[in-house]
Amino acid sequence: MDKINRLSHLFSEFPGIGPRQAKRFVYFLLARNPEFLDEMVNLISNLKKEIKSCEDCSRFFQKGHTPSALCEICGDKKRDKSKLMIVSRDIDLETVEKSGSYNGIYFVLGGSIPILDKNPENKIRLKQLVNFIGNRTAEDEGKEKISEIILGLNANPAGEHTAEFLKNILSSLASKHSVKISTLGRGLSTGTELEYSDSETIKNALKNRA
Repeated sequence: MDKINRLSHLFSEFPGIGPRQAKRFVYFLLARNPEFLDEMVNLISNLKKEIKSCEDCSRFFQKGHTPSALCEICGDKKRDKSKLMIVSRDIDLETVEKSGSYNGIYFVLGGSIPILDKNPENKIRLKQLVNFIGNRTAEDEGKEKISEIILGLNANPAGEHTAEFLKNILSSLASKHSVKISTLGRGLSTGTELEYSDSETIKNALKNRA
């Protein structure tokens, strides 16, 4: 396989990118100046070195000058730590943040569970989520305890299936510690992905959660 087709194949591995669009990316790069390509190569090469995963919410964030294991959201003392929103991906978290309608904390699952999947626990960060919620509801932790878990998942089959799976997993823990489990309400149309929702839609979905 020549380099054009090899690179096209790599681009086609990106979410939502088909072979034709992947090939367009390659030709786009071939038409750019060397400085553009050098910067892109440098950013990609150092991506893993300069980005790390938050110890609490599992979102990716830029390493700072201090060795903090927490991202700026989890480390912000002004956030309402009694509310936890579970989202599928980092981009969903960013979409909710841009709406300015939520001041709680998050947990990023890292994906969603396809319907009929035989190993659902392997598709998401289930163990980390259960541990995180367990620590935030324990009586001896000395932290602000979670009182509400918001399932901020996509309004599509995979998102709804993931929400039901999480409800079943977390129901006993939530019941034991009097934690409410809610889902985003009206405002998100069926089939909608959180990433593509505007700020007003997110606000309505949060306002009408149930």
